[in-house]
Amino acid sequence: MRKYSISDIENFIGIKAHTIRVWEVRYNLVPPKRTSTNIRYYDGEDLKMLLNIVALNENGYKISKIAKLSQQQIFELVRELKTNWDNETVQLLTLSSAMINYDEFAFSEILTGCIQEMGLIKTMDVVLFPFAKRVGLLWQTGSIDPSQGYFASNLVRDRIVVEIDRVEKPKVANPKRFLLFLPEREMRETGLLFIRYLLKTYGHDALYLGAEVPYVDLKKAINSYEPDYAFIVLTSLHLGKDINKVVEKVADHVDVPLLVAGSLISEFEILPKDRLTPLKNVCDVVDFLKEL
Repeated sequence: MRKYSISDIENFIGIKAHTIRVWEVRYNLVPPKRTSTNIRYYDGEDLKMLLNIVALNENGYKISKIAKLSQQQIFELVRELKTNWDNETVQLLTLSSAMINYDEFAFSEILTGCIQEMGLIKTMDVVLFPFAKRVGLLWQTGSIDPSQGYFASNLVRDRIVVEIDRVEKPKVANPKRFLLFLPEREMRETGLLFIRYLLKTYGHDALYLGAEVPYVDLKKAINSYEPDYAFIVLTSLHLGKDINKVVEKVADHVDVPLLVAGSLISEFEILPKDRLTPLKNVCDVVDFLKEL
């Protein structure tokens, strides 16, 4: 059984440790357990309950009222909230709960409901990309096991592949050709697969090379495929803080316009240059494709 410190809980639920302690002292909400050496900790059930409490609190329920509810009543109220698929906060918290419990059914149910209600584009923008950012933070701080992150990212990846297969590619007058790849040390394919989905949705062609493509192989692919654009997505903190150097190195190995997207583009300023266009969010990517 995994034991969570209060700092782990703080990272997970987005509530300050001081507030969590106030809930405990004032309302006896989710008091921590203690080891034989009197060290405070929370277990998986505690974390799940705190996620449910935050979901209710952020949807108008006062902590004083929540404290009077039974665990079953809290669970039932959260289950009702979950059916409001465009409630991004609830879906983010319930995805987190499903991840820590390795609950594939619950995780997939949330994905399916959000996509059916909002479509994949909005789901990625307001639910899954914020969720991926939170998972990255939790992973970086050691608040979750790597296996939990792999579990979640692979389920999202598999669902995007399904959605790509479902798209009926429209016929457009002048479809463009895109080379999609991730550079060395970038392993997270979710964002790149989503770009593949968008390209197919807007009627363009794509050659998908996947993750960690060696630079020496890019020129061969470009010479054979003759793309109009190269497209990369940067999300991994393993790339380091000087993202501009990574982008410049990629640009040196492609002789076509380079498009760069991903969460790191928002965190580290990437300036447009000759043959380089940073796209900071989903709206930027969609607008770019609409204007082609």
